[in-house]
Amino acid sequence: MSKINKEFLLEAITSIQSGSKDKQRKFLETIELQIALKNYDPARDKRFTGTVKLRHVPKKNYKICIIGDERHIDEAKQLGYDCKSAEDLKKLNKNKKLVKKLAKNYDAFMASDGLIKQIPRILGPGLNKAGKFPTSLSHQENMEEKVETVKKTIKFQMKKVLCLSVAVGNVSMETDELNANIMLAVNFLVSLLKKNWQNVRSLNIKSTMGKPHRIY
Repeated sequence: MSKINKEFLLEAITSIQSGSKDKQRKFLETIELQIALKNYDPARDKRFTGTVKLRHVPKKNYKICIIGDERHIDEAKQLGYDCKSAEDLKKLNKNKKLVKKLAKNYDAFMASDGLIKQIPRILGPGLNKAGKFPTSLSHQENMEEKVETVKKTIKFQMKKVLCLSVAVGNVSMETDELNANIMLAVNFLVSLLKKNWQNVRSLNIKSTMGKPHRIY
């Protein structure tokens, strides 16, 4: 049962949209859901992690890199995706700075299922630390569909602090698309919490350069 007032949420979304139109930026602003938790002890309580697929892709310029075997690399090139082979990764020599730069260049990675176990050995823990360990891709799966799924998937990960934020959309999206993504994200997050809504102190949504709007 969601405790978010629908009218209140729609008001916040329209306010963000009109704010971004009044003061247009040179880039497309992302809309984030910011969560503050309560009655939670990150040191003692189990840290949660979970991924959920939203209805609409939240980021427009989402960059994905395919780490593939020969067949997947050919397919990725045909579809216009950035791709790298195991040999390309070996050239980085586990250099932390270069691995960090690679992780920073992309929103997500996908890797051929035959290669995925080799990645920590080739690159070290860099992609994992950045929260961007590749999603497995088999030859039975449709690459385009899998990329779309990855683009729509967001991850909630509890760390040492009681605040977290995830991208749920961008200012060019329709109001109902944003509404659907935000409700889905919030309800999924609450389902991960031990005491559900009793663990939620506040929820805000904000665009990259805009001010936060409290929705709970």
